Amino acid sequence: MTTTGTADGSRRRIGVMGGTFDPIHHGHLVAASEAAHRFDLDDVVFVPTGEPWQKRTREVSPAEDRYLMTVIATASNPRFSVSRVDIDRRGPTYTVDTLKDLLRQHPETELFFITGADALEKILTWRGWEEMFELATFVGVSRPGFELSDTHLTEIENGRVYLLEIPALAISSTECRRRAADGAPVWYLVPDGVVQYIAKRNLYRPEGSTRLDGTPVATAPVHRVPVPIDSHPEENPL
Repeated sequence: MTTTGTADGSRRRIGVMGGTFDPIHHGHLVAASEAAHRFDLDDVVFVPTGEPWQKRTREVSPAEDRYLMTVIATASNPRFSVSRVDIDRRGPTYTVDTLKDLLRQHPETELFFITGADALEKILTWRGWEEMFELATFVGVSRPGFELSDTHLTEIENGRVYLLEIPALAISSTECRRRAADGAPVWYLVPDGVVQYIAKRNLYRPEGSTRLDGTPVATAPVHRVPVPIDSHPEENPL
């Protein structure tokens, strides 16, 4: 379903929250909600990465698991939706391609790409960064007191790059995965439905380990794929 302008002829303002979401956590949701409020966004679209690519590698859960966790986490907010645009696209995930595809699906809209402020500092190294500034406004989410250190980025802002301070939530997907692997609780770090999904699919638990009830874990498949340096970095300070 394509989205066009509003009834009064103005363009709809859509936030784009990209990330691996492995798993999605409350920091992502708070950032999206605050960005929607501060920038008067009509909707926020969450875009789980498909096949990420980067020089270094780490284990990444299957795309369908990450997609379903994101759907579960965002279901209660009518302004949130989840797109399969990156998951269904073949090949590596690049932000510039994501923005182009979303604009094709949602003509007559204004896009706001939401990411961590630390990732935003590296935007000049991303593939097609010059074109990206023509496609979207970029919102770097940070804890209070953060300042961009890249002076070149500051020079080219021109109203297309903003910093947004949110409550300091010290939550990361890396920590959630570590806790789940160790059998530690992730309640209240991720939405309740995501906690239950992780348990049902036995995500992040090492092969041969046991559940808290002593039954063996049938570990869900984990894909070792490269993670791109500009592939909606989800390890950001949210």
